[in-house]
Amino acid sequence: MTQAIASLPDTTASARSALRRQLRNARNQLTPHQQQRAAEGAAQQLMADPSLYRCRHLAAYLANDGELDPHALIERAWARGITVYLPVLHPIRANRMWFCAYTPDTPLVRNRFGILEPTDVAHRRAPWALDVVVMPLVGFDRDGGRLGMGGGFYDRTFAFKHQSQRLGPKLIGLGHDVQCVEKLPVASWDIPLAQIVTGSRCYRSNG
Repeated sequence: MTQAIASLPDTTASARSALRRQLRNARNQLTPHQQQRAAEGAAQQLMADPSLYRCRHLAAYLANDGELDPHALIERAWARGITVYLPVLHPIRANRMWFCAYTPDTPLVRNRFGILEPTDVAHRRAPWALDVVVMPLVGFDRDGGRLGMGGGFYDRTFAFKHQSQRLGPKLIGLGHDVQCVEKLPVASWDIPLAQIVTGSRCYRSNG
């Protein structure tokens, strides 16, 4: 089990940026074999989770920049008859996302960040109407804290969960063990995660 790195000392933008660089470098140093093992391990854990038994609408993502690849999970979800969605940058509302249906035949295009997303936005589902959302992260702690890329897309899209954690989908972060931090400072806009899953274990919180 990989040891968690030291806590983030403060909430300044420079400190968070430094930690992002450190953690992105750590995950990009993983070998293809380590990446594949992590992806398979995370998929097996999630498909055995009771929340996935009841799930009919699952939002995932396409891996980029060393993120834990959820494709093994997506394929298992398709086989179980679960409708899978991918995030698409909202064309009007800044730093927010739509979730559009994704199948093996869905046409994809790169957005302004170079990340593939569906071109067909007609078949989309509101964030609150999803059952489970698995999302990427740059860093995490054992209490469900998540450090993202800094754009705030997920935090703004799921801000309604501040009213009640029971509203909307179950939020699950996917990451590698090397991305674990002892403690992340929580900002008022941060949306806590219900679970964080790596290739080797599942961290649960009250999110």
